[in-house]
Amino acid sequence: MGTAVMAGRAPVSLLTEVLFDGRFDDLHRPWTEKLRRDIFRYRDGLSLSERSALAYERLRVVNEGIESVEEFVTATDRLVSLHEWLGMVDGSLTTLATIHYNLFLGSLLRLDPRRAVDLVPFTRLWRFGTVLITELGYGNNAAELETTAVHQPEADTFVLHTPSAGAQKFMPNTGPAGGRKSGLVAARLIVRGQDCGVFLFLVPLRDERGPLPGIRIRPLSETPGSSVDHAITSFDHVVLERTALLAGDHADLTAEGAFRSAIGSRRGRFLRSIQRVTTGKLCLAAAALSGARAALTIAVRYAHRRHTFAPASRTGVPLFAYRCNQTRLLGAAAHAYAATFLLREATRHCTGRDDPGSAEAEVLVAAAKGWITWQARDIAIECRERCGAQGLLSANRIVDLLTPIESTITAEGDNLVIWTKAAADMLTGRGYSPPPAPATRTGPPTDRAQLLDLLVRHELSCLQQARNRLGRAGDGALDRWNRAVNPALDLVDAYATRRAAEAFLTAVDRVADDATRGLLEQVFRLFALQRLAPHAGPLLADGHLTADTVRDLAPAVDRVAAALAPHAPALVEAFAIPDDILQAPIATDGYAAAYDDPAGPWQP
Repeated sequence: MGTAVMAGRAPVSLLTEVLFDGRFDDLHRPWTEKLRRDIFRYRDGLSLSERSALAYERLRVVNEGIESVEEFVTATDRLVSLHEWLGMVDGSLTTLATIHYNLFLGSLLRLDPRRAVDLVPFTRLWRFGTVLITELGYGNNAAELETTAVHQPEADTFVLHTPSAGAQKFMPNTGPAGGRKSGLVAARLIVRGQDCGVFLFLVPLRDERGPLPGIRIRPLSETPGSSVDHAITSFDHVVLERTALLAGDHADLTAEGAFRSAIGSRRGRFLRSIQRVTTGKLCLAAAALSGARAALTIAVRYAHRRHTFAPASRTGVPLFAYRCNQTRLLGAAAHAYAATFLLREATRHCTGRDDPGSAEAEVLVAAAKGWITWQARDIAIECRERCGAQGLLSANRIVDLLTPIESTITAEGDNLVIWTKAAADMLTGRGYSPPPAPATRTGPPTDRAQLLDLLVRHELSCLQQARNRLGRAGDGALDRWNRAVNPALDLVDAYATRRAAEAFLTAVDRVADDATRGLLEQVFRLFALQRLAPHAGPLLADGHLTADTVRDLAPAVDRVAAALAPHAPALVEAFAIPDDILQAPIATDGYAAAYDDPAGPWQP
């Protein structure tokens, strides 16, 4: 496999423009300016309670800079851009922002079309909003949860109650940090003895003195790397006003106490109530990706500053001079670029839609969320290892980025579970149309079109394998699904990879500058080659690769990495992360000065 020759140096500013879809100045720069303030600086040695209080105070500062919180919450691209920068500053702050802006306010605005609720306490952060959906015994099967809200027709109120230990609300941020809080509580609406399905109820939870009457809040054990005040919460016959029910425009409880809904199934009503989880998946993907990009910037800079031994050298060479370092960090950078372009594509798909929960959007966002957050974790782990012992220090940031990324893999639907649902949807044609089979090509895959064709062929192969296993007769439904589920998950991965590759090439095609376009095409080649390498065997068996091409895959990766190596600093500088946001000593010149001892014996 050959590699194209890059002409000249690509300006970092042009790479930034491509990565941020031409919207860095209006959509992203304002956050970089705000997050340079002192309150967002890294602080060592704080206790858990101090870190928790700081995260809430930081959210207040973020909120001060939002001109219209209501408009901000409903603008998907703006909400995603916030998370794209918070994720590299404070994982706990990011969690609070996701909960308050997306899940709480976003749901409240959607489910209160008549604007009966006074939003001012929440838009000005006099009260923090949280969401209580998951129960101790009900996570991804939350549609079956047990908490009840029984309508009392005489008083036209509801009684909110936790009927069992398994019905306790599991790990919302209902602890004491931040002060006054209200929550959207998912509960089963019971009207005239009829189970009407799960709806959200607006419930005041605590004031400055503590939990309100009938509400029991117990702190959970500490989550390493997080300072969110997670707790387990229950309700003992808490009386709620009629206005607490947030039925949106899809259901209604009449003045006479009769329940009506335009949606026939209880599960459908629940899914409509929690529709903001689709936007939340994009927010979490953006947060994880921002942490990965910060880790890459730190690791690449460190690899150019830290010197080690070299054959026939008296002075040593930078770590990055070694090909084993180059291929790993450049491969991580290539995947970060691809993940960024996939995030842009998924965000565009949801921005401006009246119904971001359409089948096509659900499949794309679910696939993108899992793919991006898993890639982000792989990138951060690679960068941590490449920085050695320095990468273990919180002051150098990378290790503290890992736990928040792990959280994104679990939140808004565990990745494996949401991919399993996406796989089932794709196999039944819901929200997914297979790409057309590429035309037969001869010769080694040396250009971008051939690489994309191979990614498509891999996706189609995964689809066929999953269908073959699902279609086998005999056994029960679960056994049939268990036969098909792993190749079906491979299909979701292949689909996300192909969509990332297409988004990557679409971005490349919009670049007018030859040097920038040439560099990005090489980054794409590295990404595609590394994604194809694990699947070379099946591609060879199906006749899409020759034996010589398979043997040349690893050397081809090395050749592309060698061509990209001089451009590594520019590739990460294009992430446009200011030093006072990055805040990592090893990412700066003369980083050893951070460890200098003014009383050391070397001092004059």
